Amino acid sequence: MKRRERARQIALQALYQMDVCGEEFGAAAVAFLRDGTRDPQVYFFARRLTEGTWPWREEADRLIEEAAEHWQMPRMAAVDRNILRLATWEICQAPDIPERVSIDQAIELAKAFSAGEAPAFVNGVLDRVLHLAREEGLLASPAEADEAEADEDEADEAGEADEDEADEAGEVAE
Repeated sequence: MKRRERARQIALQALYQMDVCGEEFGAAAVAFLRDGTRDPQVYFFARRLTEGTWPWREEADRLIEEAAEHWQMPRMAAVDRNILRLATWEICQAPDIPERVSIDQAIELAKAFSAGEAPAFVNGVLDRVLHLAREEGLLASPAEADEAEADEDEADEAGEADEDEADEAGEVAE
């Protein structure tokens, strides 16, 4: 699993806890994120996502409710609601993450953590969120975003290869 994918999973879990438990979990969120991984890159990206998404949730909720016709946020499953919030924040507030990557990763989160129909629901809502955000001038994505994501994916793959080699060397040494 790539680092950013793992970071999104941890961030989603933290956002879910904050949503269900309320503000009192906020203080424990940093410890939860830290305990979720030993990889500092995963931790810092998960923390960035969580600390960006949670305070911006009112704006995200407005866009999501407008995009999800006939659905109000309280009626959505908590996990779906937080997947949508996370991806909406990425689309509108994270210029280094291409919009389509945010949507694709949200669909993957829905496949992993939600009900069978959730990936299609998440895809449809986020596609509409993207159009609304464009109409309202809320997108913050520079031209280099695609390049930055590709560079990070290459670095992730190289890091995973290094980890595999280290594991193999450890097995041989034992």
